[in-house]
Amino acid sequence: MEEPRNKGTGHIIDNSSAVENLYDAVSKEYAEVFSGEHGKKPMDREILLRFSQAVKNRKPVWDFGCGPGHTAKCLKKLGVEIAGLDLSARFVEHAQTTYPDIPFRKGNMLALEFDDNSIAAIIAFYAIVHFTEDQVRTALNEIYRVLKPGGLLLLSYHIGEGTLFVDEFLGKKIAIEFMFFKPDQITNLLTMCGFSETETIERDPYPEIEYQSRRAYVFAGKPSQ
Repeated sequence: MEEPRNKGTGHIIDNSSAVENLYDAVSKEYAEVFSGEHGKKPMDREILLRFSQAVKNRKPVWDFGCGPGHTAKCLKKLGVEIAGLDLSARFVEHAQTTYPDIPFRKGNMLALEFDDNSIAAIIAFYAIVHFTEDQVRTALNEIYRVLKPGGLLLLSYHIGEGTLFVDEFLGKKIAIEFMFFKPDQITNLLTMCGFSETETIERDPYPEIEYQSRRAYVFAGKPSQ
């Protein structure tokens, strides 16, 4: 797996420390609640299978916002040579301990320490949930920069408008905002950043399994030339 090198031109977001502190504080509880979530969500499994078939013979492939590593684990089982990146050091530590056959490292999606045109494919499952629209654009610009020509991005997010503020998460008293986006909003941002061949797949939430928001999965490609 190729190692990150040069730092990009993205800007670190103002709330990055708050997000990092949140997930450092709840890393154990989050892993207990969410590590098996794909087994309960048929559409997630279908999307991950499709992604794995598209990138199986490409490398390197990275899982950005990998959390405790469960999505990377699923893709590894599907034959993808993958590594994981997350802002939370505790998540990285948990993921590396739980899945020692997958490399994980700490990093920020808004200032990626990768060379230009160095990654074959990227998955970012709900990795933009704490970003404003401007921050999403910064992240997508960074992802576009590091993807190889012809590279593939799989992005997922909560569909809606505005933000959801919570002052407690997984039993811990930590204030944080979750962001919602419209599909046209994300498609426009992807186009502005240079992506092409975008496809958005939507689904209703699974009852009693997850937060009850509609979900979107987006496949987007970086042009070959």
